[in-house]
Amino acid sequence: MPRPKCHRHICGIPDKNYFKPRGIPSSELEEVVLSLDEYEAIRLADYEQFYQEEAAIQMNISRQTFGRIIEVAHKKIADVLMNGKALKIEGGEVAFDDIKSCKHAEGHRAKRNNQ
Repeated sequence: MPRPKCHRHICGIPDKNYFKPRGIPSSELEEVVLSLDEYEAIRLADYEQFYQEEAAIQMNISRQTFGRIIEVAHKKIADVLMNGKALKIEGGEVAFDDIKSCKHAEGHRAKRNNQ
């Protein structure tokens, strides 16, 4: 029997959760779904510039699991960009962190930018 999947901690749901190429109706586009934990991994690693170990701690998962999540997320985003698909952000096994831990990430980015 497989191990139960633990809930990954995320800061929240993004305000904008759908992106598509300009000038093409949504009905004509193939859609790629980026889960909320994949979105959080992108936010932590690429936007906040956390190392994988730090990002994994923020999400309450192992570094290896974080690595798998970020790899899948990068492939999905590359597919969207290279093939002109729509990107929808939703779903996944997640738990919402409190505001305090989300503010920690903002301070982390400011600290990294000043180095």
